[in-house]
Amino acid sequence: QVQLVESGGGLVQAGGSLRLSCAASGRAVSNYVVGWFRQAPGKEREFCATISWSGDNTKYADAVKGRFTISRDNTKNTVYLQMSSLKPEDTAVYYCAARTFWGGNYDGVAAYGYWGQGTQVTVSS
Repeated sequence: QVQLVESGGGLVQAGGSLRLSCAASGRAVSNYVVGWFRQAPGKEREFCATISWSGDNTKYADAVKGRFTISRDNTKNTVYLQMSSLKPEDTAVYYCAARTFWGGNYDGVAAYGYWGQGTQVTVSS
């Protein structure tokens, strides 16, 4: 099975940018559809974006559409989340997750069987 490790989180001012990485090991990330989720303190984990095996298809939550971009480099076994125009409400722990199929309930936590440990993103006002 695949193991996922996120990195790239940190503290950034509102309006700034960060790029998160999700590095896969154990199995090639090209076998998986990958999603990014986030969880703020006291809130449920919520969907941000997902990308198909080859990167041809992507979907975004309305809250991040136009500001976040998901991409992947299967040769590096890594999926990225480029975050721009960050807002204080983007503050959360960000998780990458993987599943083996596309479609269906792509924005649901239960749809993904593999999860990383998360990386903290803090946006100051």
